[in-house]
Amino acid sequence: MANHSEVAYTTADGNDYPAHEATYEGFLKFVTWGTTAVILLVVLMAIFLL
Repeated sequence: MANHSEVAYTTADGNDYPAHEATYEGFLKFVTWGTTAVILLVVLMAIFLL
């Protein structure tokens, strides 16, 4: 059987946590602005299409 006592992602070479965190921050900004835009669009549709 394989030895599973060591977690691979903690010992793997090439993990770039600052780049990972920067990408995640960008994703959060995109989701925040996207959600805001959709809410604004729905509100404007409710105002002008009724």
